[in-house]
Amino acid sequence: MRRSEVVAEESIVCLQSALNHLREIWELIGIPEDQRLQRTEVVKKHIKEEGETTILQLEKDLRTQVEFMRKQKNDRKQELKVLQEQDQELCEILCMPHYVTDSASVPSLEELNQFRQHVATLRETKASRHQEFVNIKKQIILCMEELDHTPDTSFERDVVCEDEDAFCLSLENIATLQKLLRQLEMRKSQNEAACEGLRARIRELWDRLQIPEEEREAVATVMTGSKAKVRKALQLEVDRLEELKMQNMKKVIEAIRVELAQYWDQCFYSQEQRQAFAPYYSEDYTEDLLQLHDAEVVRLRNYYEGHKELFEGVQKWEENWRLFLEFERKASDPSRFTNRGGNLLKEEKQRAKLQKTLPKLEEELKAQIDMWEQEHAQTFVVNGQKFMEYVAEQWELHRLEKERAKQERQIKNRKQTETEMLYGSAPRTPSKRRGLAPNTPGKVRKLNTTVISNATANSSIRPVFGGTIYRSPVSRLPPSGSKPVATSTCSGKKTPRAGRHGANKENLELNGSILSARTFKGFQI
Repeated sequence: MRRSEVVAEESIVCLQSALNHLREIWELIGIPEDQRLQRTEVVKKHIKEEGETTILQLEKDLRTQVEFMRKQKNDRKQELKVLQEQDQELCEILCMPHYVTDSASVPSLEELNQFRQHVATLRETKASRHQEFVNIKKQIILCMEELDHTPDTSFERDVVCEDEDAFCLSLENIATLQKLLRQLEMRKSQNEAACEGLRARIRELWDRLQIPEEEREAVATVMTGSKAKVRKALQLEVDRLEELKMQNMKKVIEAIRVELAQYWDQCFYSQEQRQAFAPYYSEDYTEDLLQLHDAEVVRLRNYYEGHKELFEGVQKWEENWRLFLEFERKASDPSRFTNRGGNLLKEEKQRAKLQKTLPKLEEELKAQIDMWEQEHAQTFVVNGQKFMEYVAEQWELHRLEKERAKQERQIKNRKQTETEMLYGSAPRTPSKRRGLAPNTPGKVRKLNTTVISNATANSSIRPVFGGTIYRSPVSRLPPSGSKPVATSTCSGKKTPRAGRHGANKENLELNGSILSARTFKGFQI
C-alpha cells in the first residue's frame, strides 16, 4: 500500500474519532438533535475539498469548538452550583422543599432558565413574608407594651427578642404570628372596654355623689389610656367611690331618681308607667332600694338606646308641635297687628311651613314605627298610648281648644254688645283727640234719626231684663256751662229745672229694642 493511502486512511480514522468525540460532547452538554445536525453540517463543509479547507485547519477548528464547549460546560456547572446554594438558603428560611436537579449532568439552557425563575420566585416570597413579619411584629410589640405583657413563650421570645433575619418565615409561623396578634388585640380591646366602663362608672358616681371638681382633677391622669396600671388605678377609684356611695345612700338614690326622671321624659313615659316603679316613691334608703334603682336606670338606658332613633323623631315632632301651637296662639292675638318690624309676615310663613311639615313628619314616623313593631313584635307607645293615637289626640285637643276659644270670644262679644246696649260704650276716639274738640253744652246728638236732648244729672235707665232702675253716677254740666250740680245717687230725689219737666226720661224704645244714649255733653250714662 502506498504511503499516501496510509495517510489518507489515518486521516479518515482521525476525522471519525474527532466526530465521535464531538458527539460525546454534544451529548454531555445536552445539545438537542436539531443543533447537532447543524453542527455536523458545519463539520462537513470544513471537510469538503470545495471549501479548500486543509486538514490542519479542520483540526484547528474542531479544537476551537471543543474548547468553547468545555467552557460552556464549566459555566453551566458553576451557575447550577450557585443556584443550588441560593435555593438551599431560601428554602431553609421559608421552610420549603429544595429544587430537584441532577448535579452530575450538565444542565441545558432551558433547565437553567427554569431554575433561575424558581429562585426568583423564592426571593419574592421571602421579601413578602419578611415584610408581613416586620409589620405584625411592630403591632405585637405595641400591644404587649399597652398590656404590660412580657413574652412568656419561646415563640413570643423568637418574635420579639431574636434577630428578624433569623426568624423562620414559614406559612405555619406566619399563621401563628397572625393568631398571636389577634389574641393580643382582643385582650387590648377587652382592656379598653373595661377601662372605659370603669371611667363611665366613675363619672356616674362623681355626679351622684356630687364630687367637687378639684377632687375629680386629681384622678384626671388615669381618665385616658388602657394600660394595666391605668386599669388598676381606675378600679381603685371605683372602689373608693362605691364605699363613699354606701356612706351617702340617700343622696345617691335621690341623684339616681333625677336621672330616672330624665329617662322617663326621654322615653315619653305616661304617669301610670312612672307610678308602676314603686321603689321610686319609697323613703327606706337601703342597699336593696339602691340596687332596684340602679337596675331600673340600666333597663331604661338600654330601652332608650334601643329606640333612640324613634324617640328622637318623636321629640322632633313634639318640638315642631309646640312651635306650631305658639304660632297658632299668636295668630289669634289681636295685638299682633301692631307689629312694625316684619315679624308678623315671618311668623305666618313659619306657621304655614309647619302646617306642611308636621303631617309629613308624622307619616315618616308612622312608617318607622310600623317597621319597628313588626321587627320587635311589640307596640311602640308614647305617654302610654300608640304614637299615631297620641298625635290624633293632640290634633283633636287643638281643635277643641280653638272651638272653645271661639265660643269664649263669641260670648265675650255678646256680653259686650249687651253691656253697650244697656250702659253705652266708651268713646272710640283716643283721648288726645277728645281734648282737641271739647264738648259744647247745649248740643244734641242724633241716634237712629231720633234726637235726644240734654237730660238731668240723675237720669235713669229702665232695662228690659228686670225692673231695677240704674242711676248714672256721673255728673253733667248744666246748660249754661257753669259748675255741675251735685246730685245724690242714693236719695232718689231729683233736681227740677224750669222748662225741663220730664226731660230725664231717656228710655226710648225703637222698633221693640232699647236705644241707650251713649254720650251726652262729653260724659257717659
